[in-house]
Amino acid sequence: MKSIYVGIDISKKTLDFCVQNQGDLDYFKIPNKVKSIQKLLKNLAKIDPNTYIAMENTGYYNYNLYEVLEGFDFRVYVVDPKHIKRSIGLVRGKNDKVDAKRIAVFIERNHQDFEPWKPASEVVKTVKILMSQRRSKIKQRKALKQQVADLKYVSFNKTTKRLITINERAIKQLDKFIKELEALIRAEIKTDKELSTQVKRIKTVPGIGDITAWMIAVKTEGFQRLLDPRKLACFAGVVPFEQQSGSSLKTKPRVSKIADKKLKWVLQMAAMRAVRMQNQLKVYYDKKVKEGKNKMSVLNAVRNKLLHIALALIKNQTYYKNSLDLS
Repeated sequence: MKSIYVGIDISKKTLDFCVQNQGDLDYFKIPNKVKSIQKLLKNLAKIDPNTYIAMENTGYYNYNLYEVLEGFDFRVYVVDPKHIKRSIGLVRGKNDKVDAKRIAVFIERNHQDFEPWKPASEVVKTVKILMSQRRSKIKQRKALKQQVADLKYVSFNKTTKRLITINERAIKQLDKFIKELEALIRAEIKTDKELSTQVKRIKTVPGIGDITAWMIAVKTEGFQRLLDPRKLACFAGVVPFEQQSGSSLKTKPRVSKIADKKLKWVLQMAAMRAVRMQNQLKVYYDKKVKEGKNKMSVLNAVRNKLLHIALALIKNQTYYKNSLDLS
């Protein structure tokens, strides 16, 4: 008996299912609500409890589906939209039904290349939401700061100066909100003893602070997936790949643009902090730069090393020790 492959296109209010069963395609459109999802998946489980199900990661809109899927034995995959987009090549037209079919076809052909989805703990799910809220507030704060900077060039009367004051007050409120969110994240992580310990481990690595540690914890689903350092480094977009074809195309190894930009950004900040501190990573950075290596390439290598060191600490259940004893 051939397996059944299901692609799900997710939106805020509805879910579009494409069920591919031995060449036949069936489509279902249901509300994005727990009861509606349960009803459809129960019927699907009666046909094949080991059905392959795939979806794109759309953030909050996935959560009802995740909640229901925890009660079934389906083989579930959450795929980065960029993978699917690049796999289908040049296409014309787009709608939810077509997208669901493309996801179903994609997972039939490529499921062996992906790790199955596993339910995250309540703590990890909560931290994800809090981190998302924090990013949103930081983005708002950045926009307000830019507006203040621009207004200072045109503050020609009392009204424009008053507008600057209003924006500066909003920035202070956002600062307070962000600090409260960070306090909530710390408190939430503390409720999970194992997760709290793992976060403390990787924070002993030079350059890795709260935000980087939280991001790594979230992207690994609480250190339950992507624990192969090279896979996580590829996911973060810090592994250089060679471009070579025959004798006409050969370039220096470069990092791929297909990456998790949020994780890549926090690793960039962590690497910049690490090379300013007294540790082996700074020694490595200074040595390579002195040899004439490009600074950004060396900094990318430091990002890669940070992930390898962090996951080594998780694997060995130990803490980082700085061999440069300056006391």
